[in-house]
Amino acid sequence: MMTDRPMIAVTPLMDYGRDSLWMLPGYMDAVLRAGGTPVMLPLTDDADAMEQCAERFDAFLFTGGPDVGPSVGDDAGAGAVDTGEPADGGNGATHADDRTSNGANGHTPNGADDDAGDDATGRSEALSPERDRMESRLLPAVMRLDKPILGICRGIQFINRYLGGTLWQDLPTEHPSGVEHHMNPPYDAFGHTVTLTPGTPLAGLFTGRREIAVNSYHHQAVRELAPGLRVMATAPDGVIEALWRPASRFLWAVQWHPEFLYKVDPRSQAIFDAFVAAARGE
Repeated sequence: MMTDRPMIAVTPLMDYGRDSLWMLPGYMDAVLRAGGTPVMLPLTDDADAMEQCAERFDAFLFTGGPDVGPSVGDDAGAGAVDTGEPADGGNGATHADDRTSNGANGHTPNGADDDAGDDATGRSEALSPERDRMESRLLPAVMRLDKPILGICRGIQFINRYLGGTLWQDLPTEHPSGVEHHMNPPYDAFGHTVTLTPGTPLAGLFTGRREIAVNSYHHQAVRELAPGLRVMATAPDGVIEALWRPASRFLWAVQWHPEFLYKVDPRSQAIFDAFVAAARGE
């Protein structure tokens, strides 16, 4: 039986305490609701494997997780994908991190995989060099083929840093404000609002809205934009909450966590719907 469901590649989460790969169900379920078939990728930086994945899958979801390592982008940057666009000199980026200290998804909001000790503050210096290496292979391969990409939390930070942007390394100390960027559970609730940038795809998706409510769990965030990227939403304190790349068929990234909100917030599901629609070529 033939199906037109697009195959959506999902980057894996790593639990170093259990020496295992895992996945939050929200990433998978929201893609399924949108009409895609999600598949978690292996954790490897094998160039041939990443090229094969880039060719075989229809779209790519870059998930949350540990901090983006300091070496990401050093040997790559915008030139690796040939964006052909000058630097914006605009809003900075420090990847906002949603993870626990075991290197799992930044907030592990369900607590089940949160066994490493730093999640009470959310400020862990945990890194995942394996994910950095893997995604540094995968992202340029996918961009060269111009396949749809959606980044969430670590995803927005990784994309911006790899393409040549910068990150706030610790938002509370480097960009202090009264906005709660590290909310307590439950995570299927709203933490603050974001203002939509007029004329961007996200503003078009939410026609008639100037701002929307989002959840928030990160200690890093986008600081200076990479060349070719544009802002789609900002928090009340100016922190970049969403971006896109006009030169790509579909490259969106958000700082918040629609994978936790999709059941209670139609706008969160709408982001996955738009992503999977792009994978179908719509």
